[in-house]
Amino acid sequence: MAPARAAFFALALASSAQANPHEFTLANGLRLIVKEDHRAPTVVHQVWYRAGSMDESPGTTGVAHVLEHMMFKGTRRFGLGEFSRIVAEAGGRDNAFTSTDFTVYHEQVHRDRLPLAMRLEADRMANLVIRPEEFAREIKVVMEERRRSYEDRPRSLLIENLLATAFAAHPYKWPTIGWMQDLENMSWRDAQAWYKQWYAPNNAVVVVVGDVEPPKVLAWARRYYGTLAAKAIPARKTLAEPVQRGLKRVAVKAPAELPYVRLGYKAPVLREIAKDWEPFAISLLAELLGGSDAARLHQVLVRERRIATSVGADYEMVSRGPGMVFVEAAAAQGRSGAELEAGVREVIAGIAAAGVAAEELNRARVQLLAQLVYKRDSFFAQALELGELESCGLSFRDAERIAGRLKEITVEQIRAAAARYLVDDGLTVAVLDPQPLNPASAEVTGVKH
Repeated sequence: MAPARAAFFALALASSAQANPHEFTLANGLRLIVKEDHRAPTVVHQVWYRAGSMDESPGTTGVAHVLEHMMFKGTRRFGLGEFSRIVAEAGGRDNAFTSTDFTVYHEQVHRDRLPLAMRLEADRMANLVIRPEEFAREIKVVMEERRRSYEDRPRSLLIENLLATAFAAHPYKWPTIGWMQDLENMSWRDAQAWYKQWYAPNNAVVVVVGDVEPPKVLAWARRYYGTLAAKAIPARKTLAEPVQRGLKRVAVKAPAELPYVRLGYKAPVLREIAKDWEPFAISLLAELLGGSDAARLHQVLVRERRIATSVGADYEMVSRGPGMVFVEAAAAQGRSGAELEAGVREVIAGIAAAGVAAEELNRARVQLLAQLVYKRDSFFAQALELGELESCGLSFRDAERIAGRLKEITVEQIRAAAARYLVDDGLTVAVLDPQPLNPASAEVTGVKH
């Protein structure tokens, strides 16, 4: 059954790729990728800046994310809040997000309103006004977001400490939202300097997916983005992370009911899709470890031994910097963090020594292929895939090759990847040491800007 389902998903992926994305480069260096999808009269428009928290410096961590907030505070042409109001009145929606590797601004609108979205984004690419008084208000919003999303959330705090411990030198060691002390010391001039340094057409990729005609999209891009001047973008420094030579460990004390552990293993990421097989093997390895209730960790730790209430595994094979495989487990009542860690590492050691069954690998492969297919149902997800590949040094064309590479991975390659990378020399273990709960603490919710 699994091979037949895999064939079905491969066929679906092939059929969805018949209208390949179109690529254009404007005279000022802006890259434009357009993918036609005529299933609905809408369009997603995303602007990707290749500037994320990994490009920051110690002392100004969080500035990329703060600038993202300030991008909604007005330009020389549009006042405070006007951007989102105009998009909403046009029947669309807009937002943004910052990561370690890039910052993305996006709109989803009716196909006829794409020129409007382009005009607005091109305007704030060049004409942002950062007012000191508005910055003073917004930095407090960001600090509150940090408190509510990290410092008041034990698991988020643990993940933050894991990364700070795992990386000795690479900027992935600091959080995208920034350290609180850096936010407290940040000024509007820091945000302005970041904007002037990185926000330029020659450091941006515009991705458009939806019910569009590429020649028209190119004409609009030339009209709105093509008039902007390119800038001298600072040279990117090679950020090497020293080789880890032994297990690292960190414990976090925070109010919680039960222990929780998260293990992070150093792992390679995708650089050349035709040559690199290990990232695909690791993706499948993470899926068969913790991708579903049928995965190895759930079967052993939750169902059989009942030492965990939930388990999971995660790996992102596309990134500008070094990769990690994360494995997590939440303790059942009366179980300790040490038991969880030992159980996880035992399951992983078993795969490294004995490998996995073909049926187990095929099940994980079908699940990943299904995720690729379902992603094509969303214009937004399609655009995310294309933009991320381009922003991380790969090609948008690689999107159509991922399924084929996943199909090639063998059970021996799964075992070899586990034996090479899921080992102590690249491992950082973070354990949540539960402290008494504060009954007066308020429920934590996310902050949207």
